Amino acid sequence: MRRLLNTRWIGTALVILVLSVACVQLGRWQLHRLDERTARNHVTTSNLAAAPTGLDQIVGPDRVVGQQHDWRTAVVTGRYDATKQVVVRYRNVNDKPGFEIVTPLVLADGSAILVDRGFLPREGGKLAPATVPPVPAGEVTVTGRLRRSEHGGHTSGGTPVDGTARLINGPEYAPVLGLKLYDGYLTVDHQEPAADPAFGGFPGPEIDSGPHFFYALQWFFFALLAIGGLVYFSRQDVRGDDSGDEGEEGEDDPEPVPAGPADRGLRADRGPADGGPGRD
Repeated sequence: MRRLLNTRWIGTALVILVLSVACVQLGRWQLHRLDERTARNHVTTSNLAAAPTGLDQIVGPDRVVGQQHDWRTAVVTGRYDATKQVVVRYRNVNDKPGFEIVTPLVLADGSAILVDRGFLPREGGKLAPATVPPVPAGEVTVTGRLRRSEHGGHTSGGTPVDGTARLINGPEYAPVLGLKLYDGYLTVDHQEPAADPAFGGFPGPEIDSGPHFFYALQWFFFALLAIGGLVYFSRQDVRGDDSGDEGEEGEDDPEPVPAGPADRGLRADRGPADGGPGRD
């Protein structure tokens, strides 16, 4: 047991225990993400099945498209403001790079909502679409899916610069475009007058459990592997100590001397045992 009480072994054991606890916590975090994704999938499924409804009946007076509204079908009527159109770059639809054209739709009350009119595939290495289909003149009725504003961490991709951006974000577009925008946007499913056929549509949401459950199993396995290794090598060290102790105790015992044959030789003061002549 003396080997298990040295500083180096204790430090190693503590590190392994800390790593095991960290693995368990990461596994629990993955299960928590799985619960969140399951709840989000339930909301998305319900919203996809809901009937088209007026925008003002779905989103409250705060004009914020929240998670509870994501993928809900809304109907809105207004006029496009093509002078404040934004080309969203670095987009990818069905593994095809390209651009999305976002145009504000100004409503009767003076507010506006960003409308993603569609996807245009990139031609060669061009950094901008060759042509952008014009907006319909006059009043337009759009039926589409509500989406939350996109966020890119600490990047400024949601702020339009020279009519281009990397993200679609209502609050960041608003001061640049000078409009009272909804916090969120709308993708076109149907439009009257009809949208230009040059625009491509968008795929629906991914409704699955993702890899979170299997990631959690992996983290739990790593924790068990670390604890099992610690126990195994501890037992090996204990067995090594026991063998060493037995060897040390054996060294103190005198080595037995094997018994030799009886001394049948002559003594100086005696004759041979059979009565023969002795020494002079």
